[in-house]
Amino acid sequence: MKFATKVIHAGIEPDPSTGAIMTPIFQTSTYVQAAPGDHKGFEYARTQNPTRSALEKNLAALENGLDAICFASGLAAQDAVMKLLSSGDEVLAVNDLYGGTYRQMVRVYGQWGLKSRFIDMTDASKVAAQIGPATKLIWIETPTNPMLSIVDIAALCAIARERGIMVCVDNTFASPYLQNPLDLGADIVLHSATKYIGGHSDVVHGCLIVKDAELAQRLHFIQNATGAVPGPQDCFLILRGIKTLHLRVQRACENASAIAQYLLTHPKVSKVYWPGFAQHPNHEVAKRQMRMFGAMVSFDLHNNTEENARQVLSSTRLFSLAESLGGVESLIGHPASMTHASIPREERLKVGLTDSLIRLSVGVEDADDLIDDLEKALDAAS
Repeated sequence: MKFATKVIHAGIEPDPSTGAIMTPIFQTSTYVQAAPGDHKGFEYARTQNPTRSALEKNLAALENGLDAICFASGLAAQDAVMKLLSSGDEVLAVNDLYGGTYRQMVRVYGQWGLKSRFIDMTDASKVAAQIGPATKLIWIETPTNPMLSIVDIAALCAIARERGIMVCVDNTFASPYLQNPLDLGADIVLHSATKYIGGHSDVVHGCLIVKDAELAQRLHFIQNATGAVPGPQDCFLILRGIKTLHLRVQRACENASAIAQYLLTHPKVSKVYWPGFAQHPNHEVAKRQMRMFGAMVSFDLHNNTEENARQVLSSTRLFSLAESLGGVESLIGHPASMTHASIPREERLKVGLTDSLIRLSVGVEDADDLIDDLEKALDAAS
C-alpha cells in the first residue's frame, strides 16, 4: 500500500462484533479469562489494549517497520530507549535537539552513570572520529530542533553499523509522511505523536517503531515493566489524527515554503532557517531523504535582542504563542525561554540558538493570512 492508503487502512479492521468502521475505545483495565491463561490475547490493560494494538500496527506500517511500541508521551518513549543501555555506556547525540531530550539524558540518566555527548552531526565524515569504545547509541534529530539542521541518516547509520552501534532517529519534525529512517538504516524511530501524527493539539503521546523482532520484544518488556502506557482514548485520538496526516503535512509544508520565502526578504529578519533553501547546509541531503522540506521555520532578527523578539511574539494574532508543534493551527515560540530553556545558554549559543530566535510551527490555514499576520507583528517590533 502507498502512504495515503496506509494511514486509512494499515492495521485497521472494522470491529468484528458491530462492524464499526472506527476502532472502538476499549475502556477497560482487565479482561475476563475462561481459565487461568485461557484468554483472547488480552490479560491486563497495561500490557495490552485492543485500541493500542490497532494503533501500533498502523504506526509500524507508516514507518515500514515490523512493530511499534506506544507510550504516554514522547519523553516516555525516549526513556524506554535509554533503558536499553547500562551504566558506563555513552550516547552520542546531535548538538541541536529538543530541550527535554537534553534534560533527560543529562539530568536524569547522567546521575545513573550514562554519559551523553552532544556533537555536530551535519558532516557525517567527522562523526566517526567522535565514537569511542563506550558509545552504544547514536541519537539523531533531523531536521533538528530548532535550528533545522539536516543530518545524513543513511551515512551515519552506515558508520554505526560497522561498529555495532544502535541508532535512534527522532523523526518528530518530519513525520512518517516526509521521512522514513528505518529505510535508511536506523534501528529505532521515535515520534512525539503529540505533534504531526496526532495533529490536533488534543493529546499527548509517544511511540517507537523498529524493524528487529528481538529489539521490539525488549521494548515491549520495558513498556509493560515500567508502565508509561497511553490510555485507550489517547490511542483513539492518535488513530483519528493519522487518517489526515498526509493531507495536513502537505498543506503545512506548502505554507511553510511561502512563509520562509517571505521572511528571507524581510528587512527586519537577519537569518531564516528552513531546509528547502538551496543555500541551506545539507539541502541536497534533505532532498534525498525527505519528500518535502517540513513545516517548521526558524528566524532571527537583525538586532538580536530578546526584547524585540518578544514584541513579535506578543503581536501575532493567527500564530498562537505556545509550546509544541505539528497541529493544524500555526504556533509561534521562543525556544530560549520555552522549549529549550533547560539547555544552558552557552550550549544554545554554540549552535546559533540566540535569545532572539523565533520558531514557527506552520499550520494549515491560508498562507496569505499567515504572512499578513507575521508582517503586522514584524512591523510592531522596534
